[in-house]
Amino acid sequence: MSDQDFQAIGAAQQRDRALSRWANEGGSGQCGRETDLASGRVQAEMPSVDNAQMGLLHIRVIALENLVIALLATASGPQLELARDMARTIEPRIGASPHPLTIRAASHVNDLIERSARFRATTPIGAEN
Repeated sequence: MSDQDFQAIGAAQQRDRALSRWANEGGSGQCGRETDLASGRVQAEMPSVDNAQMGLLHIRVIALENLVIALLATASGPQLELARDMARTIEPRIGASPHPLTIRAASHVNDLIERSARFRATTPIGAEN
């Protein structure tokens, strides 16, 4: 798609189009998570993860969550609404059977937004003087 095509499409449409590729929990490409884009074959099985790797992954997720909270704390109203929209896009679609992990993921996004409110400055930075 050319730059002119992207400019003709509104920001909301661009976001919806990009998110629609992720609707089934996978894939950054047009083929989704089912195939390996480099080879066109089905992806290999994921290797097992030991306790040490799980511990490191847990630490990284905690760090990323706290970073997201910090970024949301400085977000504008429209940016916070965009984050809420993101939570709504990962909730089950009408007519689809709700999956517990999907419901929890949407709830977790909203929880991160709420937790960021505790860190939002009530006065502009530098205005304390």
